Amino acid sequence: MYDIKASKKMGDGILLSYDENGKTLFESFSFQELIDMKINVLDLIDRPMKYKIDRNAHLIVSQK
Repeated sequence: MYDIKASKKMGDGILLSYDENGKTLFESFSFQELIDMKINVLDLIDRPMKYKIDRNAHLIVSQK
């Protein structure tokens, strides 16, 4: 799992950036995917560093 560094609203979803081995990578999620994962979209946009991403499982989890 990687710490999310930034998020940006894009069309029908969110674009997230995170660092892997010193390289910035991006992953996108649709609003429906986020709702299915029970992720608060507004919180993800406002506080992306509160979340982690599992790129292989295409999953976001809160660091609460």
